Amino acid sequence: MRFFNRITFQTPESVELEFTLAGIGNRALALLIDYTVLGVTLLLFVLTWSVFSTQLLNLVEYFFTNLPSLDIWLLAIFFIIAFAIYIGYFVFFETLWFGQTPGKRVAKIRVVRDDGTLIGLQQATLRALLRPFDETLFIGAFLIMLGSREKRLGDLAAGTIVIQAQTPTVSARLTISEQAKGLHQQLIEIADLSPLMPDDFAVIREYLQRRGAMSLKARASLSLKLAEQVQAIINLEKLPEAATPDVFLEAIYLGYQQPKFSAN
Repeated sequence: MRFFNRITFQTPESVELEFTLAGIGNRALALLIDYTVLGVTLLLFVLTWSVFSTQLLNLVEYFFTNLPSLDIWLLAIFFIIAFAIYIGYFVFFETLWFGQTPGKRVAKIRVVRDDGTLIGLQQATLRALLRPFDETLFIGAFLIMLGSREKRLGDLAAGTIVIQAQTPTVSARLTISEQAKGLHQQLIEIADLSPLMPDDFAVIREYLQRRGAMSLKARASLSLKLAEQVQAIINLEKLPEAATPDVFLEAIYLGYQQPKFSAN
């Protein structure tokens, strides 16, 4: 396996985003944490079910004496619920947390679709349902190590990949105006930047880095479109006075890197 495999996506705004694939080590760490949380959850379920089934059997035996198959039914229901908890854990978190589980958050990795967009319920469900097959004889681990895009069976079926979460970094090629440096503090006070996702930040960063090579018309059009999209994401009704789209995007770039808004 090649270390630090990278993949490039192209956004609808014709901006290329480059991400690093998660790698077997990060994915193993995430899975270890997830299985610890899941194991505790299943243990609590087993204890609860044991008490419930014992009480139910005692109650049934008290009133009925000819129900020999009840034990089998309770055992079948137990396995169905346990499997639903196992699958539901990954489906619930990857859908609710946009491709992350508690383990993936700690390992700083995320599941996205092959085109770089966020996964939905369908992709999360397919990945979870095929997870038992991936873990049989470590099939998934071998596929991740041998494949150029590091996909297990669940990723192949769902059309997803696992990438490292973007960590905001300052580029030497990126120039921030003095006006934006003052505006970003104001934005932190009047707007909630937490809805911005790592890929949103990456689009803004790529634009700010490459705008110097754009024509004035293309730059004006793209900056306005990006500013409007960011406004919608953070629910900001209008731009602060005297702030151009470029200055606004620069301020968002600075504000997003504050510790309380950095992506996990």
